[in-house]
Amino acid sequence: MIAIELMEQASSGVAHALSALASTPLAEPEPKGIDTNSVVTFFASKIAPILLAVLGVIFIGRASRGEISKVLTSSAIAIVGLAFIAGAATLFFVGDYLIDLIFE
Repeated sequence: MIAIELMEQASSGVAHALSALASTPLAEPEPKGIDTNSVVTFFASKIAPILLAVLGVIFIGRASRGEISKVLTSSAIAIVGLAFIAGAATLFFVGDYLIDLIFE
Protein backbone atom coordinates (compact mmCIF):
# COMPACT_ATOMS: atom_id res chain seq x y z
CA MET A 1 0.00 0.00 0.00
CA ILE A 2 2.78 2.40 0.89
CA ALA A 3 4.65 1.43 -2.26
CA ILE A 4 1.60 2.26 -4.39
CA GLU A 5 1.26 5.69 -2.77
CA LEU A 6 4.98 6.35 -3.27
CA MET A 7 4.69 5.36 -6.93
CA GLU A 8 1.69 7.69 -7.37
CA GLN A 9 3.58 10.57 -5.75
CA ALA A 10 6.66 9.88 -7.84
CA SER A 11 4.68 9.63 -11.08
CA SER A 12 2.82 12.87 -10.37
CA GLY A 13 6.16 14.58 -9.60
CA VAL A 14 7.68 13.24 -12.81
CA ALA A 15 4.61 14.34 -14.79
CA HIS A 16 4.84 17.82 -13.25
CA ALA A 17 8.57 18.05 -14.08
CA LEU A 18 7.98 16.86 -17.65
CA SER A 19 5.19 19.37 -18.20
CA ALA A 20 7.43 22.15 -16.89
CA LEU A 21 10.21 21.06 -19.26
CA ALA A 22 7.81 20.83 -22.18
CA SER A 23 6.62 24.42 -21.65
CA THR A 24 10.14 25.92 -21.68
CA PRO A 25 11.84 26.56 -25.03
CA LEU A 26 14.74 24.26 -25.79
CA ALA A 27 16.90 26.81 -27.53
CA GLU A 28 17.40 30.49 -26.90
CA PRO A 29 16.41 32.74 -29.79
CA GLU A 30 19.34 34.00 -31.81
CA PRO A 31 20.66 37.30 -30.52
CA LYS A 32 20.06 40.28 -32.72
CA GLY A 33 23.15 42.03 -34.02
CA ILE A 34 24.01 45.68 -33.79
CA ASP A 35 22.56 47.77 -36.60
CA THR A 36 25.87 49.18 -37.84
CA ASN A 37 24.25 51.09 -40.69
CA SER A 38 22.27 53.19 -38.21
CA VAL A 39 25.37 53.78 -36.09
CA VAL A 40 27.38 54.97 -39.09
CA THR A 41 24.51 57.16 -40.27
CA PHE A 42 24.22 58.68 -36.79
CA PHE A 43 27.93 59.51 -36.64
CA ALA A 44 27.94 60.88 -40.20
CA SER A 45 24.86 63.06 -39.67
CA LYS A 46 25.29 64.20 -36.06
CA ILE A 47 28.87 63.88 -34.83
CA ALA A 48 30.95 64.71 -37.93
CA PRO A 49 29.34 68.14 -38.56
CA ILE A 50 29.90 69.12 -34.94
CA LEU A 51 33.56 68.10 -35.11
CA LEU A 52 34.03 70.00 -38.38
CA ALA A 53 32.39 73.07 -36.83
CA VAL A 54 34.79 72.89 -33.87
CA LEU A 55 37.74 72.63 -36.26
CA GLY A 56 36.42 75.65 -38.17
CA VAL A 57 36.18 77.71 -35.00
CA ILE A 58 39.72 76.74 -34.03
CA PHE A 59 41.02 77.65 -37.49
CA ILE A 60 39.22 81.00 -37.49
CA GLY A 61 40.57 81.75 -34.00
CA ARG A 62 44.13 81.02 -35.07
CA ALA A 63 43.76 82.99 -38.28
CA SER A 64 42.52 86.03 -36.37
CA ARG A 65 45.66 85.94 -34.21
CA GLY A 66 47.86 85.96 -37.31
CA GLU A 67 48.94 82.31 -37.22
CA ILE A 68 48.18 81.75 -40.89
CA SER A 69 50.92 79.16 -41.41
CA LYS A 70 49.58 77.02 -38.55
CA VAL A 71 46.05 77.36 -39.95
CA LEU A 72 47.19 76.28 -43.40
CA THR A 73 49.13 73.34 -41.97
CA SER A 74 46.19 72.25 -39.81
CA SER A 75 43.78 72.68 -42.71
CA ALA A 76 45.98 70.56 -44.97
CA ILE A 77 46.21 67.85 -42.31
CA ALA A 78 42.43 67.92 -41.84
CA ILE A 79 41.84 67.69 -45.61
CA VAL A 80 44.26 64.77 -45.92
CA GLY A 81 42.53 63.06 -42.98
CA LEU A 82 39.13 63.52 -44.59
CA ALA A 83 40.54 62.14 -47.84
CA PHE A 84 41.75 59.02 -45.99
CA ILE A 85 38.35 58.59 -44.34
CA ALA A 86 36.58 58.99 -47.70
CA GLY A 87 39.01 56.50 -49.27
CA ALA A 88 38.35 53.99 -46.50
CA ALA A 89 34.60 54.36 -46.96
CA THR A 90 35.01 53.92 -50.71
CA LEU A 91 37.08 50.77 -50.19
CA PHE A 92 34.41 49.47 -47.82
CA PHE A 93 31.72 49.82 -50.46
CA VAL A 94 33.97 48.47 -53.22
CA GLY A 95 34.83 45.48 -51.05
CA ASP A 96 31.16 44.88 -50.30
CA TYR A 97 30.41 45.02 -54.04
CA LEU A 98 33.22 42.55 -54.81
CA ILE A 99 32.04 40.14 -52.13
CA ASP A 100 28.50 40.29 -53.48
CA LEU A 101 29.82 39.77 -57.00
CA ILE A 102 31.98 36.76 -56.07
CA PHE A 103 29.63 34.92 -53.72
CA GLU A 104 26.34 35.32 -55.58
